[in-house]
Amino acid sequence: MNIFCNPLNIPYKYQFHKTHDGTVRVSREAADPSMIEFKGRYYIFPSMTCGFLYSDDLADWHFHPLKSTPGYDYAPDVRVVGEFIYFCASSHDRVDFYRTLDPFADQFEKIEGGLAAWDPNLFEDEGRLYFYWGSSTTEPIFGVELDRETLQPIGQPQALIHCRDDELGYERSGENHVPERSPEEIRAMLKALDDGSQMVPDSMKEAARSYISGRPYMEGVWMTRHEDRYYLQYASPSSGFNVYSDGVYVSNSPLGPFELAKNNPFSYKPGGFIQGAGHGSTLVDRSGNCWHTSTMRICINHNFERRIGLWPAGWDSDGELYCNQRYGDWPVDVDTLRQDPWANPPWMLLSYGKPAAASSSSDGHEPGLATDENIRTWWKAETPTAGEWLTVDLAKSCQVSAIQINFADDSQSLSLPDGVSFTGTLHQERWIDEKSQPTRWKLEGSVDGQNYFEIEDKSQADTDLPHDLVCLDEARTARYIRLTVVSLPYGQVPCVSSLRVFGSSPGSLPDKAAGVKVEPISDLDMTVSWTGSATGYVVVWGYAEDKLYHSCQVFGDQVRIGGLVKGQSLYVRVDAFNETGITEGEIINVIQ
Repeated sequence: MNIFCNPLNIPYKYQFHKTHDGTVRVSREAADPSMIEFKGRYYIFPSMTCGFLYSDDLADWHFHPLKSTPGYDYAPDVRVVGEFIYFCASSHDRVDFYRTLDPFADQFEKIEGGLAAWDPNLFEDEGRLYFYWGSSTTEPIFGVELDRETLQPIGQPQALIHCRDDELGYERSGENHVPERSPEEIRAMLKALDDGSQMVPDSMKEAARSYISGRPYMEGVWMTRHEDRYYLQYASPSSGFNVYSDGVYVSNSPLGPFELAKNNPFSYKPGGFIQGAGHGSTLVDRSGNCWHTSTMRICINHNFERRIGLWPAGWDSDGELYCNQRYGDWPVDVDTLRQDPWANPPWMLLSYGKPAAASSSSDGHEPGLATDENIRTWWKAETPTAGEWLTVDLAKSCQVSAIQINFADDSQSLSLPDGVSFTGTLHQERWIDEKSQPTRWKLEGSVDGQNYFEIEDKSQADTDLPHDLVCLDEARTARYIRLTVVSLPYGQVPCVSSLRVFGSSPGSLPDKAAGVKVEPISDLDMTVSWTGSATGYVVVWGYAEDKLYHSCQVFGDQVRIGGLVKGQSLYVRVDAFNETGITEGEIINVIQ
């Protein structure tokens, strides 16, 4: 089985940020992934990693450093054009292109570009090159054709799509699309801006008005051709929200005109262990199967503390682009999903809400936070001493097949190492630690809580994998899972956001969700509520009965969903899951 689990199990690089008050904040980041297939191998180029990831099977990823491309420029874009990989990244001065026949050789030929662009995307179609870009709360997504030899623009850039957050619920800013400021606060802040109470230069006032008003970003463009249609994908509203998503417009031409696809947003993950599924890329693999990778958020220690997710995707018989994120942060099997992109996960979640114990804990970071299915909370030990441990009690003996260990970073008081300095960026000065910072631990299981057997020993590991996934060759019977921390990067105190256990548990499937009520609260929002005793629920919805492509995982009995499209028909279903399996609910037609 080729198994992976989101967030992807890769060495996210540490970022040392110089904040506005002069202090240093440290966290890990990888985001804005561009994914390609080149000469039989898969590659992901993310922001702020100073290198790329490569894989032969889409499940097992490895890191390779780069020195000959601009590693501190955001949103790197990669495309295969002829025999070359072409690389570019965001720049407010000029986007230059770099190409190579072999990325491992780290020898890229530089070609000067002719445009300043943020979140760029190069696209080849029938021998012609097109260039797309955009990352703004005030401007649209742009596109232009490029000369194939010089990579200079042919003609003037065209505005392709604009923000429509009054019609498209998923474009609205805010957690769950709920505004961060009240109308009264916005009016007061805008008045202060206009009368000069807020000292903002005239050149920045338009951006300030947009920020105060909570205007969403239009960014992260990626173009894909499927048959004779062109799919212009873009991200909104902002990577700091759980509703960061990828929408899509379609056209018969690379430069439009474009019309909104019926299935929107096609990539959307507002619930579950880790949320967010925006600013990504879409790949058709060697077998002809489609995959979508996007940015997922943590955003606790820094507003750009982010991770990378990967999901099965595809086009239905009507040409609608979709992405399956129903159990989008559980282990999945690549080969199974190639046969059926909507296949249920191979194992169930066994650890949610289960009792946890630890060798020690800090105030506000108790062991139970390691089983609450929330990557933004964590258990924290009292000391960095080797041997601090965390144990999860599954409450009964289960068949354990996989365990995901998610380490967190708490506020750390670190200084730059000797001999290095900060590098200026658009947002703030930073330094990326390109060295491997080993994460070392031991994992054990037990039936009785007294006698433990070894599951995995990485006490001598030389890689830093903060979201490591352990898959057992054969399921083992266990009730207790114990993680013992040996050492962590920079000698930090152990912090674990979740010790997630997957497998099977004897018992009956959950009852269907009962008393399901769907209440539209605006043209763009609805609440869904139900009763039941399952471990959790997945609310799925779509514009047709057979196109329930959107989903939100919930541990509770209600959810607010704000990603609706104004005037579109609406169908909803609530599925229940427990440690034994999944029970689908009944489909409700909410809006004709």
